[in-house]
Amino acid sequence: MIGPELIAIAVFLFTYALIIDERIHRAVAAMLGASVIVFLHIVPWEMIPVYVDLGTIFLLMGMMIIVNTARGSGLFEYIAIKTAKLAKGSPIRVLLLFSVVTAVVSAFLDNVTTVLLLTPMLLYIANVMRITPVPFLIAEIFASNIGGAATLIGDPPNIMIGSAAGLSFNEFLINLGPIMAIDLVVVMGMLFLIYRKDLHVSPDEQEGIEKTFADLNERDAIRDWPLFKKSVIVIMLVIAMFFTHDLLGLEPALVALIGASILLFWSRQPPEEIFEKIEWPALFFFGGLFIVVGALVETGMIAALAEFVVSNVHSQGEAMLIIAWFAALASAIVDNIPLTATLIPLIHDMGASMDTYPLWWALSLGACLGGNGTAIGASANVVVVGIAARNEIPITFVDFLKVGMLVLFVTVGIGSALLWLRFFVL
Repeated sequence: MIGPELIAIAVFLFTYALIIDERIHRAVAAMLGASVIVFLHIVPWEMIPVYVDLGTIFLLMGMMIIVNTARGSGLFEYIAIKTAKLAKGSPIRVLLLFSVVTAVVSAFLDNVTTVLLLTPMLLYIANVMRITPVPFLIAEIFASNIGGAATLIGDPPNIMIGSAAGLSFNEFLINLGPIMAIDLVVVMGMLFLIYRKDLHVSPDEQEGIEKTFADLNERDAIRDWPLFKKSVIVIMLVIAMFFTHDLLGLEPALVALIGASILLFWSRQPPEEIFEKIEWPALFFFGGLFIVVGALVETGMIAALAEFVVSNVHSQGEAMLIIAWFAALASAIVDNIPLTATLIPLIHDMGASMDTYPLWWALSLGACLGGNGTAIGASANVVVVGIAARNEIPITFVDFLKVGMLVLFVTVGIGSALLWLRFFVL
């Protein structure tokens, strides 16, 4: 008789193969895998709420409602025109400017919230410039994951690690902030080299683009002034609540839903029209994937693999490198939240024989940056790729993989080297 462990692995591999193949939608693949897992009782029905991260689902839903409601006012076109004018019509400057903005905002807000706010602007700018938006969207994904790794509140794994290890906001900023700044600069250079042909415009074309944006009056982009003002107020309120949600005792998902309900009530926008624009395939994809990965957790496969990796560690430096690279490669495949939850008690156990302080930074580095490896490695990746698909801009799993894995190895390599210098050389 086939055991539940083998079934969980088989379903996971089959689901992942369907996602890579892309002949059926990834949301359908994830739902099919989840259905098999639940039907065979690999994950009991009562455990589904444990593995399906409703915080992520409702955060996504709330921010999608806010963004789609605000979009009708022309808010994003207004910001896009202002930004493009600042970039003076240069696609390279747009990529660099938006990457820095994305990274900084992601350090203080949830990555998904950041990309939901910025992606419509990038699509608009690329459309006016008449160039492919793919380099901008790829850069946005990488910048959001890199920026989110820099602070305690930037990415869910960091919140979990900070709570488990008693690490402060300033400790994250000091230990990981400089690493992420260097990684961001290196990645921007890499993307320039990779996409330089797509971003190249002749001097005459750049002059034409600059003139096009100069001729555009950002105020003319505002189609509904009352909705514009209400959207700005609600978005600022939501951002302020994200910063203070711990003091308020509110989960980020609840903050997003509160903001969504306030904006819908205040704006009097038809909810049917707004709800139709929600990225439902992305939400169902997350739900299904959570269950498929949950089967690996439920059967103890992730814990067994992690324990096997760290069981033969003989020194602190070796442990740091193994944890960083294992977390990075695993996070490119499975969700980094259950992975982080699995590795935290293992690192605690290692405290009996060594100082675990460097190991927490290795875990954060790997879990956060590993998401850059694949199109499904992090929540921001899935959301941006989904929005692109909705706008008929295909970013295939394999195309993303070619760039994503390169970025993963370079950023984690730089981060690992800097952590080694920080704790074992200097």
